[in-house]
Amino acid sequence: MAGKPPADLSAEQKRWAFFGSTLFLTAVGFLGFAVAKGVMLPFAIGWVVLQAFGYVGSLSRARGDFAHPLFKSQVMIHFVVLGLLVALILKGPPA
Repeated sequence: MAGKPPADLSAEQKRWAFFGSTLFLTAVGFLGFAVAKGVMLPFAIGWVVLQAFGYVGSLSRARGDFAHPLFKSQVMIHFVVLGLLVALILKGPPA
């Protein structure tokens, strides 16, 4: 292992790694917004923690393969969570 360069990622692996990292950065950005405004803090903290544990756990079981179905399912779960967050924001409080 020492002295050998890491293997190049395939296009599919790069795509799923990009989707996962984009969702994680979105969650971190929402955490910053939640801390600044003081709203939905448990959701924001929980979402970042769940992503961290979910991605690390799925990547360790998939042996670092970003195109593995386990990692893809983690990305899709967090995409659904993002959709639910958008739905909550769009519904908003009554005017």
